[in-house]
Amino acid sequence: MTICSPFRALCLSLPAAALLTVVAPMQARATTTATASIAVSASVLSSCGVTALPLAFGTYSPTQSTNTTAQTSVVVTCTNGTPYNVGLNAGGGTGASVTTRVMTSGSNTLTYSLYQDSGYSTVWGNTIGSNTVTGTGSGLSQTITVYGSITALQSAPSGSYTDTITVSMTY
Repeated sequence: MTICSPFRALCLSLPAAALLTVVAPMQARATTTATASIAVSASVLSSCGVTALPLAFGTYSPTQSTNTTAQTSVVVTCTNGTPYNVGLNAGGGTGASVTTRVMTSGSNTLTYSLYQDSGYSTVWGNTIGSNTVTGTGSGLSQTITVYGSITALQSAPSGSYTDTITVSMTY
């Protein structure tokens, strides 16, 4: 069956006319668009972590006339832009201070110091604003070198000397 317009300018077969009837109303409804917004947010907290590697001086000779030195690392990881302070306490040796730390072997002692610089002149302590190391987090691990020095010509008996230093991080 064929359907034609009154002036016969357009003639369609019945299946095409049915399609036109179905498609035309759908196109008319698709011209209006509604929108909505999704608010997206996040809070980034300031956070830090710290690890420390052992400080091994190796063999100390009491008759050596120069200080025995060694280095280790403290590794800091803080959120990008987070300011921090890293302090080192006096250690566990009796009578120790941040300027003169004490390793022990039984009742025997061996003094040493920890420094912020390779010139062994700036003592590393735990008083913020005075003798701690400051920095700003980058979001990546940052390595800070600890410089250790055992004072020369100490009359320490032979033995294995140890101490434990606590690393404190304030941010």
